[in-house]
Amino acid sequence: MSKKSNSNIVEVKGLTKRYDDKTVVNDISFNVKKGEIFGILGPNGAGKTTTLEMLETMRPIDEGSARLDGKDVKKDSYEIKKVIGVQPQDPNFEEKTKLTELLDFYASTYGEKVDTHKLLESVQLQEKAGAYPEQLSGGQKQRFSIAAALVHGPKIFFLDEPTTGLDPQARRNLWDLIKDVRDRGITVIMTTHYMDEAELLCDRVAVMDNGKIISLDSPKNLIKELLKKGFKKEQHVEQANLEDVFIDLTGKALRE
Repeated sequence: MSKKSNSNIVEVKGLTKRYDDKTVVNDISFNVKKGEIFGILGPNGAGKTTTLEMLETMRPIDEGSARLDGKDVKKDSYEIKKVIGVQPQDPNFEEKTKLTELLDFYASTYGEKVDTHKLLESVQLQEKAGAYPEQLSGGQKQRFSIAAALVHGPKIFFLDEPTTGLDPQARRNLWDLIKDVRDRGITVIMTTHYMDEAELLCDRVAVMDNGKIISLDSPKNLIKELLKKGFKKEQHVEQANLEDVFIDLTGKALRE
């Protein structure tokens, strides 16, 4: 397991984004430490994806600042792109190009060369080396998009709701893959609507609503704070749930 550092690799101060008279990201500030998995949670429209897109240089920052690996997002967009990898919500690839050829192409855009078969093996797609994107399942496309985002050895990896629409096997497999990326020394920043996913994967989470961060801490500490308020719910202590039954009956291995 990769050890988290006390030093910050991401520093965000007063980040703001407006569209006409609507402020979708409202003066947010947070830091992300090297080697951690940092989650951004919130309902639809909270500003999660817009926040990621500003950090990824895909949308201009209206106010505030962001530094990634010491580089200013506003001033050094070219340098920022060298140190980040991005896995979008809906990855799209050239359908009539083999996976190995796509990885070679993506690497070449960074001036890099990669061992495509080794990279595909790292995301459990070694048997699909000669396949085309149109021949991949949803889970396989998500895993391939992770491989494509890592061709240049980024220091920070962004994922936007990576497991949406995946079946239980593919979802749990992707959890393992995200932890593996972290264990390679890559800092992970992700959004998700699945609270179990955030609780399992994230070292810390920022909860957003209406464009603002309303809480930020580790999942464990956030739960403790809720209990201190006197929160109680009806207890049903079960050793397993229906998803566990499903996995047990159908097997944990991916079937694609």
